[in-house]
Amino acid sequence: MTDHLSLLLTKIESHTARVGIIGLGYVGLPLAVVFAERGHEVIGFDIDQRKVDSLNAGESYIEDIPSLRLEPLVTAKKLHATTDFKLLQQCDTVSICVPTPLRKTGDPDISYIIKATEAIAQTLHAGMLVVLESTTYPGTTSEVILPKLTERGLKVGESFFLCFSPERVDPGRKDWTTANTPKVMGGVTARCMEAGKALYGSAIEQIVAVSSPEAAEMVKLLENTFRAVNIGLVNEVLLMCDRLGLDAWEVIEAAASKPFGFMKFTPGPGLGGHCIPIDPLYLSWKLKTLNYRARFIELASEINMEMPRYWVQKVQNDLNEACKAVKGSKVLVLGVAYKKDVSDLRESPALDIIHLLQAKGATVSYHDPYVASFHADEVDMTSVTDIDAALQEADCVVIVTDHSCYDWAAITQKVQLLVDTRHVTQ
Repeated sequence: MTDHLSLLLTKIESHTARVGIIGLGYVGLPLAVVFAERGHEVIGFDIDQRKVDSLNAGESYIEDIPSLRLEPLVTAKKLHATTDFKLLQQCDTVSICVPTPLRKTGDPDISYIIKATEAIAQTLHAGMLVVLESTTYPGTTSEVILPKLTERGLKVGESFFLCFSPERVDPGRKDWTTANTPKVMGGVTARCMEAGKALYGSAIEQIVAVSSPEAAEMVKLLENTFRAVNIGLVNEVLLMCDRLGLDAWEVIEAAASKPFGFMKFTPGPGLGGHCIPIDPLYLSWKLKTLNYRARFIELASEINMEMPRYWVQKVQNDLNEACKAVKGSKVLVLGVAYKKDVSDLRESPALDIIHLLQAKGATVSYHDPYVASFHADEVDMTSVTDIDAALQEADCVVIVTDHSCYDWAAITQKVQLLVDTRHVTQ
């Protein structure tokens, strides 16, 4: 009887295992690069032909991966991309790094996971390792992926191997990257875990093993729920301090002087990025199917989602104090990315602020050195090129994203009316 695990482990150890990555975005591309840099041959799969063409030309479209880092791997034929998912049959391992958005109803949309799994199922062969990285609700790996992969009779833990290992990517970060951030891993069986640890351990410094895919899925949701709930708490502190006539940031900074029992979070314009606004709601949805209401998650989500309206109301109040109406006023938004020094617009609260201001009749423009233009909710906008002229023309300036390249001291000197959602101090 062929020991498929031993054969796979030998390939991984000798760097002859061909690694497949489905989804070449903020998670998949850095993962592909790390595997390629460790000597593996990597095939990247994506439905976006533009990404595939860019990668094969050695040109990166993600800030975390400079083209100077990508191009040598492409030239050495350690990394290439394709839209042909039939080539999955050439892979010894496949990592699924596809989006998991929410539907408009607030329910999880795992259609990208299902499509990726169906493509793998059509090419699944003995000895293949499949690892899901996309954030999802506990049970997805075992209840959705596993049944599809066993339809043709292959047995998990013997003929093929299946794990869940949640991504932990923080775009724009330099200290913690794909290579040195500890990687949680949960296998369907012990042999699956052995295969997953071997592959990821060949490229990532530390693997944290948990007892099951469900535990690993829950780990990711706990991480982001922790942040979402604490951000919701501190956003409500801002609302309370506003009513009490107190400076919320003064209160927070003073509280942060306590050397134990307190972790500093700061208020802001709302939640952004793929993870924090969405992932906790995956957990809340799952618990509803079990007749349990995740009250902390729902309350935090409600508070965080209302923050754009709070800041638009601040704009309206401040314009009113200056004897101006929102309708017809020129409002300049500084920064539309969801966090500083990246071009990532996913779930950015800046877009909500812009849409709300436009709905009130304001003439809105924006400047962002990382986002030249964007299209969202049938709105097309282009960043102003002359920021000095835009500052002089604006009736109100709203700071949303505190990009480090901005000279805030110079900007604030040129602004008559400033609404600062991130409380940038000079």
